[in-house]
Amino acid sequence: MRPFLFLMEKKSENNINKTPSKMARLAWPKAKYGAIIAIIIIITINLIYYKEFFLSFFD
Repeated sequence: MRPFLFLMEKKSENNINKTPSKMARLAWPKAKYGAIIAIIIIITINLIYYKEFFLSFFD
């Protein structure tokens, strides 16, 4: 019974950070691209929301 527990512990250690099989086939983008896209979206929405405030500087 002792070797069986050792094998179970070893097997669980190997699968801690493994990607699930259905997700492994997908191409995941790098995290930095997601951060850049999020910043661009935030800036764009703020420019649209505060459009009149920024245009008042040119009057």
